[in-house]
Amino acid sequence: MTIGNKKQIIVVGAGIAGVSTALWLQRFGENVTLMDRSEPGEGTSFGNAGVLAACSITPVTAPKMIPKIPGYLLNPDFPLYVIWQKLPFLAPFLVRYLLNANDDDTRRISRGLTEIVADSVVQHRDLAHGTKAEQWLQDSKYIFAYESRKAFENDGYVWSIRTEAGFEPQIVEGQEVREILPGTSNSINLLAVMDSHGFVLNPGQYVKDLATTFREQGGTFIKARVKDFSKVDGKINSVETDQGSFDCTDLVITAGIWSRDLMKKLGLTVPMESERGYHILFRSPSIVPPCPVMVASGKFVMTPMAIGLRCAGILEFGGLTAPPSKKPLEIIKRHVRNTYPDLEWEDTEEWLGHRPAPCDSLPFIGEVGESRIYTGFGHHHIGLTGGPKTGRILAELIANDQYMIDISPYFPRRFS
Repeated sequence: MTIGNKKQIIVVGAGIAGVSTALWLQRFGENVTLMDRSEPGEGTSFGNAGVLAACSITPVTAPKMIPKIPGYLLNPDFPLYVIWQKLPFLAPFLVRYLLNANDDDTRRISRGLTEIVADSVVQHRDLAHGTKAEQWLQDSKYIFAYESRKAFENDGYVWSIRTEAGFEPQIVEGQEVREILPGTSNSINLLAVMDSHGFVLNPGQYVKDLATTFREQGGTFIKARVKDFSKVDGKINSVETDQGSFDCTDLVITAGIWSRDLMKKLGLTVPMESERGYHILFRSPSIVPPCPVMVASGKFVMTPMAIGLRCAGILEFGGLTAPPSKKPLEIIKRHVRNTYPDLEWEDTEEWLGHRPAPCDSLPFIGEVGESRIYTGFGHHHIGLTGGPKTGRILAELIANDQYMIDISPYFPRRFS
């Protein structure tokens, strides 16, 4: 169905990737309906660390990782957890995931991630320009905090890949560490400081404000749960929901980890699992870093937001249905106290979300065959960072049949 010469496009999933896709399609003159079971910006786009992490171009599965896993799991302070009751169901995915822990695959994945996130600040600025959401964007440095030079050198492989991609840190040691990060303990003795990054002061509200702009400019948002799809001659025809059936000429699926089940309804199995992430928000903190800080020993980020100090991270494989674990939250609290021993606050908020983790750490972006069904999900740790670029790519593809970049590494059927 078309209205005049316009396509009738439905975007399922109203996180940062979906809202970005809808906004860019709208700017290209298309007729777009945005659809989600919740209000915009209430999923993983709400609960992240808020960093526009342009240098986050290396996957978790680095070389020599596999022999270290037993030690990680036995270390009560290492931010890696598996809910053991889920292991039989997770094992096939984890095997495929860990097969990428080699140099060739790491570099291949890194090249793919670089295309999506390296210009993140520019992409967010272009997306939010002239909208209410622009107020939440903050240009900044991004600091990686280490216990010692040896700890930094242990990450040498990752830093070599970043440097080759143009992300070379400034190294700070000695008294200057305390000058840049006042209040930190003696457990932090080296900083790797990255320029030309940024963060979002309130990620959830940022996405909501972008969605409000979409609606104010004539876009439609429908709160509905997708139940099934209908195709005619191999091409999408309608979306069936608990609020009725909606005709469309084109469909975009940007529903994060829940995209996996939607793709099954379309006959495509996607090797992707939930990597559960946690955050603790410290309201009215007595100490606030000047920019996002990745605490290397705990693999989590401390971000100064308009709503408080958010500490987000942890890597936990436990599926979608298990309740929150206590240990991830405990480890964040221990590392926060170790980093800022004199930190005080009024109260805290705890949150658990689900990062969509493909087995090769690359998102699924592109058209499924010639079905007029497009995907924009599976961003692992870089969802907020890479959402606007993903949306722009999809909008160019749908509206103009053009690619901004080579999207072959992200093809949705690459595992079929």
